[in-house]
Amino acid sequence: CGYVVFLELFLQTAEKYFMVGHRVTYYVFNDQLVAVSRGPLWEGRRVVVVEVRGVLLWQDVSMWHIAMISCFCEQRFLCDVEDLVCVDVDVGMKFWDHVGMEILPPLFGTPHLGFYWAAHEDFSYERWPQSQTHIPRDQGNFYYMGAFFGELVVEFPRLTSACHQAMVVNWANGIEAMWPDKSHLNWYLLDHRPTKVLSPEDLWGPRLLGWSPIIPRVMKKLRFVAVPKKHQDIWNPRRAAPVSIRG
Repeated sequence: CGYVVFLELFLQTAEKYFMVGHRVTYYVFNDQLVAVSRGPLWEGRRVVVVEVRGVLLWQDVSMWHIAMISCFCEQRFLCDVEDLVCVDVDVGMKFWDHVGMEILPPLFGTPHLGFYWAAHEDFSYERWPQSQTHIPRDQGNFYYMGAFFGELVVEFPRLTSACHQAMVVNWANGIEAMWPDKSHLNWYLLDHRPTKVLSPEDLWGPRLLGWSPIIPRVMKKLRFVAVPKKHQDIWNPRRAAPVSIRG
């Protein structure tokens, strides 16, 4: 299926470009263990499959992201790794150039290029005042993507716990955030600002390449890019999204 192809592409390109020369553990959240490829890895690098239950809707997968990370932070991540880098593989990502230790301060986030020059009042923050993740229109700095962010693993439980608690309260009140994972992440990063904000070239989508005025101004070297895909062909509604971790 499309998911397996994208996962294999991610792992192949990560082995070529991601944290070269460092120990890396790829933790893959999946509810179909046989679907995960076990290709060749460099010494000191491994793939660990974490079995999770499937969910029915893409919104549920998105919202369960944080809950799953929170659970496994306590169970094993705190003992296994030093830094945690979270990546959405379902969206179809591959490394295009080297990504190394320079992205790993205590907390990093990646701005959404579609909002890079937008005023903060135009960001797709959660605007419903009853929601736990509500952000007023006069607040905000960047609109961060949920597909690529990371933090020291010892600090991660604070992020996951805060976002998970906000989700639980919203669920209890019958509220679903506008963009489930991104709304919670942006809400958290408003008061816990990243110590490093990556460049748009660190996460790029080919469909944006037509924005010619942007290219000469910010793009020097593409590092992590989305590959063309049809979501209806690759989305399995019972598959949970994966997470990549460096240790």
